[in-house]
Amino acid sequence: MSPVQLVKSSYGKANVKFLKVKKDPQNKKKQEVIEANVMVLLRGEFEESYTKADNASVVPTDTVKNTILVEAKTTDVWPLERFAAHLAKHFTTKYNHVSGVEVTIVQQRWSKYPLSNGKVHDHSFKHEGPETKRIYLDYDKKSGALKLTAGIKDLTVLKSTGSMFYGYHECDYTTLKPTTDRILSTDVDAVWEFDPKALPNLESVFAAADRGLFDKAYNAARDTTLELFALENSPSVQATMYNMSQLILEQVPEIKEVSYALPNKHYVLFDLSWKGIENNDDLFYPSSDPNGYIKSTVGRKANAKF
Repeated sequence: MSPVQLVKSSYGKANVKFLKVKKDPQNKKKQEVIEANVMVLLRGEFEESYTKADNASVVPTDTVKNTILVEAKTTDVWPLERFAAHLAKHFTTKYNHVSGVEVTIVQQRWSKYPLSNGKVHDHSFKHEGPETKRIYLDYDKKSGALKLTAGIKDLTVLKSTGSMFYGYHECDYTTLKPTTDRILSTDVDAVWEFDPKALPNLESVFAAADRGLFDKAYNAARDTTLELFALENSPSVQATMYNMSQLILEQVPEIKEVSYALPNKHYVLFDLSWKGIENNDDLFYPSSDPNGYIKSTVGRKANAKF
């Protein structure tokens, strides 16, 4: 008898990429695009492929790739939360021995842009990278458990004033000087998790997509992040990310909790005193590392009402 056992496993296909075009039925030249990078991992009765080298139960990863592409062609992928739920339903329905599915999707940002006449062009887009939208769905067929999150990654922002940091704990290792005016810059990594009570099953995800919940949540999270970042005279990254999270939860009751991970990208004043230039307050150098890194998760209190 083997002294070890397979504790858990999953497998599938990653980096399955596609761009899909949606044409306005009334004007075929008026179009939208969506670009995605999809990973699907399967769980289920696959133990013998690991422990006995028996592949009889294995759905090949090439089949997983083909499925993602065919389903992207034949179903609605707007918004991608809908497509993630569709893939989970497909794999757990088509293959009886698949008990769970994990879907991760990275969506590129493409936006239409205006021309010299002031009108937005119907089918020309500019890439808004490196910022992306992230979707993660985990579904278990046996228990019915569903977890769905969405998020923003690599949205880089900077403000040249309107940020402070003072009143912190000081000790014999402290060299940082307090300030009421500094540059604040970060690469936003924000994730919001939907309440399983609001989205208890895959069918509820489809219904939520139809009523625009996922676009509403994304727009609320992104707009709140950008607006509060700009307008708040930030006492700290910690305080600002907490306030952002609270505002998002106020706007979208279907969201259970909001998480941020924000690097504090430092910009440090050059010391030019050697050149006789004193009190430099406008020439900085970007200090890529080391950098501050602040994380938080903000959720609703039990029975809390906004």
